[in-house]
Amino acid sequence: MSRDIIYLRDLKVDAIIGIFEWERRVKQTLSLDLDMAADIHKAAQSDAIEDTLDYKAVAKRVIHFVENSDFQLVETLAEELAGLIMTEFGVPWMRLQINKKGAIRGARDVGVIIERGIRE
Repeated sequence: MSRDIIYLRDLKVDAIIGIFEWERRVKQTLSLDLDMAADIHKAAQSDAIEDTLDYKAVAKRVIHFVENSDFQLVETLAEELAGLIMTEFGVPWMRLQINKKGAIRGARDVGVIIERGIRE
């Protein structure tokens, strides 16, 4: 049983996100953390990128998706993004945190954390 995780931390992406009129006019910087289940045994043996979850490819796809999104809720963005990653990259389980810094005065961070799939 594999419990390997490939992760990305503090991936910054600018997007239109929010329910207020001013939020619909300006891009805000989101910070994303991703933990993705991946069996790395084959890649460790072959030393080949083709045998693992390519985190650069994941990051590029996430950036493209988020930059071109237009959701009102961070919750919707998180759900759609998790589904995309799991489907397109064959990830069986993932945890995604989206941080919308500055959304609440007086709070350093605010956002959502979701887990999707089955972790073996």
